[in-house]
Amino acid sequence: MKSQALGRGLDALLGEMDEAYENESTQKDTVSELNLKDIRPNPFQPRKTFDEESLLELSESIKNDGLLQPIVVTEDIDGYVLIAGERRLRASKLAKLKTIRCIVVSSDDEKMRQFALIENIQREELNSIELAEAYEELIKLHEITHEELSKMIHKSRTHITNTLRLLQLSQKTQKALLDKKITAGHAKVLVGLDEKQQQLMVNSIIGQKLSVREVESTIKSMKDEEPVYKNIDETPSFDLSKLQNKLNSFGLQAKLSKNKITIEFDNESQIANLAGLF
Repeated sequence: MKSQALGRGLDALLGEMDEAYENESTQKDTVSELNLKDIRPNPFQPRKTFDEESLLELSESIKNDGLLQPIVVTEDIDGYVLIAGERRLRASKLAKLKTIRCIVVSSDDEKMRQFALIENIQREELNSIELAEAYEELIKLHEITHEELSKMIHKSRTHITNTLRLLQLSQKTQKALLDKKITAGHAKVLVGLDEKQQQLMVNSIIGQKLSVREVESTIKSMKDEEPVYKNIDETPSFDLSKLQNKLNSFGLQAKLSKNKITIEFDNESQIANLAGLF
């Protein structure tokens, strides 16, 4: 029941996002022109990297055509806090504007976190790792399944599951993905390899310009070449017979199996006798 209630909460939040981005003509009473210096970034912004070239292009567009879509903010004790639209905010600062058009809504920390997550997901502004982290946080916040999240954000369950699997990659492999040295397609087929194997494959992808299909083929060959040990027990065997005889000499029933002695007690005094030996 809890996850269903929280799921409905997420649906409501998605509705609020859509409402906030309705056609500006229906929002004319709620759109304000605020000083850029009075707006602080969203502290819960899931996006860590912003492409400088893309921001410069957006800033030029804003200079020439103005900001077509207002950002969303909430009023704070000493100004405003951004909820959605960080690229537009950054680009407006690059364009050296003094003010920016904003939709002002009431919010709290939890809503701010979720607005930021959802806006970035809907606008596809996150890289693969940030997207995986955003999915993971929404799933934890609302205690929902991959299937439930897929219906709420209109992405396939397979896409969500495969994206989340990227978080299993080593930090070095994730960095290679973030630095665009490998693609998300490459990264997905590296999941399941240990850290050394991942690094070997990443180096090969970069050095040899391997395609995803070539990586898949290489990994299959690696697995086919791995030695298979069947019916071989490499655990060393110990001679416990002397210890077994010693225990039996004290009237205890000691049974021996490989590297293990089992002692059976008939009464409390036997336990006390054994404890007295140590």
